Amino acid sequence: MMWNTNLRWRLPFTCLLLELAMVVLFSLFVRYDFEADPHWTEEKKYRHITSDLENDFYYRYPSFQDVHVMIFVGFGFLMTFLQRYSFSAVGFNFLLAAFGIQWALLMQGWFHTFQDGYIFLGLESLINADFCVGSVCVAFGAVLGKVSPVQLLIMTLFQVTLFAVNEFILLNVLLVKDAGGSMTIHTFGAYFGLTVTWMLYRPNLQKSKERQSSVYHSDLFAMIGTLFLWMYWPSFNSAVSNHGDAQHRAVINTYCSLAACVLTSVALSSALHKKGKLDMVHIQNATLAGGVAVGTAAEMMLMPYGSLIIGFISGIISTLGFVYLTPFLEAHMHIQDTCGIHNLHGLPGLIGGIVGAVTAASANLQVYGQEGLAHAFDLESGKTNRTTDLQGSFQAAGIFVSIAMALVGGGVVGIILKLPFWAQPADENCFEDEIYWEMPEKQETISSHPENPALKTVAP
Repeated sequence: MMWNTNLRWRLPFTCLLLELAMVVLFSLFVRYDFEADPHWTEEKKYRHITSDLENDFYYRYPSFQDVHVMIFVGFGFLMTFLQRYSFSAVGFNFLLAAFGIQWALLMQGWFHTFQDGYIFLGLESLINADFCVGSVCVAFGAVLGKVSPVQLLIMTLFQVTLFAVNEFILLNVLLVKDAGGSMTIHTFGAYFGLTVTWMLYRPNLQKSKERQSSVYHSDLFAMIGTLFLWMYWPSFNSAVSNHGDAQHRAVINTYCSLAACVLTSVALSSALHKKGKLDMVHIQNATLAGGVAVGTAAEMMLMPYGSLIIGFISGIISTLGFVYLTPFLEAHMHIQDTCGIHNLHGLPGLIGGIVGAVTAASANLQVYGQEGLAHAFDLESGKTNRTTDLQGSFQAAGIFVSIAMALVGGGVVGIILKLPFWAQPADENCFEDEIYWEMPEKQETISSHPENPALKTVAP
């Protein structure tokens, strides 16, 4: 087919061009940071010996590993629920994440570690690049099955750029606290992806309707992604927290919120089914909403019972979103959200932003102590002389900035991706691995077993 011929040169050309650009830019701008560079001056030796912190590598690397697994395994397998799109779900997630982390290291480096003409990379840079790519993986869920790998690479290029700008505004200009990225990662990624998929609306997607459902084994693979994400989310929310009590709190708060979220998601899934059965879509996705919703306030003094409440509420809202909101958005607003990212990332991200604003505004000496309050909101560093009420207001402003950046940026990127030369699949080819991948000789067909429609046959 002409479509495959076009992809044959467009995908290699795009991949090689982008990677060559990365090689050139890294050679010009990127160097090792202080702890990875063997060229020790006397001043550096003195700073190293007298530092109160251990080498950043030793206590950050385990968290980096966990976050890295979430991006490449957790998000990848979470999207394998489509019956004939598992290769693409894992493979394209791998592709966009591998390119995205390189571009994120550059973009975030220019904003945060650029000095003397160079970007200095350390382990925290790698974690932050993974965070950035996490936002791209979220947006990928909205367009899953409907775009080509070339379009995904272009989307990643623009989204990483916009993410870095939005992150800089929130963290360095507004000085908001967002340890787990409820606003910078999840809210931005979700509404960016939803805007892109709205711009790419396909009125004739019914032509591939039969492939938009799951089968037994595809849901099982997706559950693997869920479990990886669920287990490692405490590391995600605490990976770049200040070493000590803040990082400890972030782990505990996330752990409690996730646990509560599972029970409420299961309860709602069963209650909303006519026969009281569980829907695997809810168990795969809504059970993770607690990790998203607690992200902004993860370092704050939520108290363990407060974390349970956040998980309780987010599990309910996320499950209700899958049951009622997703069909409404597609039918009435032309938003075809393949993975339901609005319910897993968008709404819980908004909850997280609101919880962060309220928790910051209500912070006081009785809860934190004098030194603890100053440390929690950077009062001791001289960055800000805000009151906690004012900090809460800036936290709330961060929500609106993230949404505005996502909507405007997603609209522009959606227009770009609609251009006819990105090798986008036809409506009848959506959600189909075979147009991108060399398939095994034996594969499942969509034909039903004559005696039991739930059984699938295997074609020779």
